[in-house]
Amino acid sequence: MLGATPPLCLMCMQNEPTFARASAYGGYDGGLREMVHLLKYDRVRPAANVLGRMLAEVVADLAEAFGPEAPVVMAVPLHVSKLRQRGFNQSELIARAMLKLKPAALHVKLNTTALARHRATESQTGLTPPQRRENMRGAFRVLRSDQITGRDILLIDDVFTTGTTASECARVLCRAGACRVFVATVARVLKPEAQRAEPKFEEPRAIAAHA
Repeated sequence: MLGATPPLCLMCMQNEPTFARASAYGGYDGGLREMVHLLKYDRVRPAANVLGRMLAEVVADLAEAFGPEAPVVMAVPLHVSKLRQRGFNQSELIARAMLKLKPAALHVKLNTTALARHRATESQTGLTPPQRRENMRGAFRVLRSDQITGRDILLIDDVFTTGTTASECARVLCRAGACRVFVATVARVLKPEAQRAEPKFEEPRAIAAHA
């Protein structure tokens, strides 16, 4: 696990994540990065099964924070244009592979109807934090609030970079009536100083992105 989060500056406090907690299996480098790319860009779908097993460990780590009712599990949705181009949502494939293993006794199906990405966005690569937030603002919309009202949400994505996408999803979900949003990802992009301090992820371990 990562250590305590350092004190936040004024801008960070104003843009504090709207999710309750996020965890990732490991750092987005080395073999883990290659595995994500194998699925996402090379379209080797069996890689989702390997990543799903990793994600199951992350979910097991988060499970103690869930309420008595199992959370609604959903993957960060792709815009229809990106889905058509890629042919699949990699986060959805990973989530389905994870649920087959039933971690933390999650006997639930993946919810693919409550949340939608109704606006195409630019790539977040190279954007500053304010530009990332502006790029994601209004990109997601809750279509079925009756499926999430009063419920905890387990939001699945492949990579956690700055938390902007997860925060925007959590914002619209909570505004539509969700109780809390937990984020689980396979990998997390670490800041340069954190990469120097943290060991290489040669063995399975989950790292907390935000608590």
